[in-house]
Amino acid sequence: MGDNKVLGPNLQTAVQDNIAAMKQRLGDSDDLIVRELQSRAGGVRKGMALLFIDGLTEEKAIQQFIIEPLLQAGTDTAGSADNNEDPAKLLDYLNQSVLTAGQVTKVDKLENAADALINGNVILFVEGCAAALQMSMISWEHRAVNEPANQSVIRGPKEAFTENIRVNTALIRRIIKNPSVILKNQQIGKVTKTNVSVMYVKGIADETALQEVNKRLSLIDTDAILESGYIEEYIQDETVTLYPTVQNTERPDVVAAALLEGRIAILIEGTPHALIVPALFVQFLQSAEDYYQRADISSLLRILRYFGLFIAALVPALYIAITTFHQEMLPTQLLISLAAQREGVPFPAFIEALIMEATYEILREAGIRMPRAVGQAVSIVGTLVIGQAAVEAGIISASMIIVVSITAISNYVIPEFDMSIAVRITRFLFMGLAAAFGMYGIFIGMLALLLHLCSLRSFGVPYMAPVGPLTIQDQKDVLVRAPHPLMTRRPSMFSKLNPIRQRKAVRKSGQ
Repeated sequence: MGDNKVLGPNLQTAVQDNIAAMKQRLGDSDDLIVRELQSRAGGVRKGMALLFIDGLTEEKAIQQFIIEPLLQAGTDTAGSADNNEDPAKLLDYLNQSVLTAGQVTKVDKLENAADALINGNVILFVEGCAAALQMSMISWEHRAVNEPANQSVIRGPKEAFTENIRVNTALIRRIIKNPSVILKNQQIGKVTKTNVSVMYVKGIADETALQEVNKRLSLIDTDAILESGYIEEYIQDETVTLYPTVQNTERPDVVAAALLEGRIAILIEGTPHALIVPALFVQFLQSAEDYYQRADISSLLRILRYFGLFIAALVPALYIAITTFHQEMLPTQLLISLAAQREGVPFPAFIEALIMEATYEILREAGIRMPRAVGQAVSIVGTLVIGQAAVEAGIISASMIIVVSITAISNYVIPEFDMSIAVRITRFLFMGLAAAFGMYGIFIGMLALLLHLCSLRSFGVPYMAPVGPLTIQDQKDVLVRAPHPLMTRRPSMFSKLNPIRQRKAVRKSGQ
């Protein structure tokens, strides 16, 4: 048995050669299980071998659907002589008449067989056949479907994605029970070979955007994809920006709603977060619960989010600008009160705000990274103790504590974590401009930020749509949400093939 024979790209006719080749391809790994047996399937006793990876397959299912049928196959089968003479017919006979496994396909390449093993499949080698049968017996431990950890709602579904991609696609198909939901699989990562699935609704999704998604995914050339963040950085339109242009979510209902709008979902094995493209600025301020509550309640909450966004981004900068450069803008009584508080503070307002903001960010990060049992206590106690002690020591004014606190609370009003981080970073930039140029610096920064946001694209769609450019018909779901009977059309920037979502609701008299 030569090296070329073992390492050749094609499978061999001898079972032992194929076993040796697979062991060499997998580095003689100890979790590779080889089960050799003799079967009379096809009319003549032949040597066979089953190969699978321990922990990735269901061994009881292998015994029930593969081993038992092979051992029980007798010689009283019509056409058994033909099956014995032609190896291809023998494999077809095993597939069609003996094996009771659900998914059975034929492979003839060594690399394909090795990939199938790593993905939890079972490989069956038959003596005299230069091909093998691949059977799906995937079964590995995974986390159960639980409530969302970061995108919780009061009213609405409580299911969240898991790290198992097939569980995630099934959760979406349970919501949209339509054959038009298309799923395309591919593997990305030369070493990890991570399964990535693209989902869309045929006839609703924009074909140009779909082709662009597939093109960008096909251009990814890397060793490993370990989380959706890897994919996001490779496929996003603009890399030099703080603001996310790819939406991620852990909620199946959010993905289903996006698919019905004409958007495209990307699901990655090993992560409970799915990516949605295209993604617009206004969608990062929308919550799934907006569509489960009444329209008036949802509209009020959405307006509060925009107000919270303004506070989180600008209030510290406004405080610095007004107390440093524009004291005449304050009422006299308030100005006297602030001056009295700052009388013993040794730092200017900018340094004071910078110290408190940096302290809060450190406490926040510590609360996340520390063990869950003590993380929340450390965050709360640390904030109260440090804030109170800083005021009593005369290092920080009480008014600055109030400004930083309301800013931190407002930051949590933003539903999407990626947008929340972008706003936090933007807040520091505005604080620097306010300390240098006062209100003029804030206005210049706002203008530059607005121009930057308007210049962004998400898979060809303007990031600030439907506000810039202005689309009147899409304003029903921006600052406020119109009642569902009035939202008859899908967003025009996503679905051009099928823009009509529903017919206008007609109420009969007396109802």
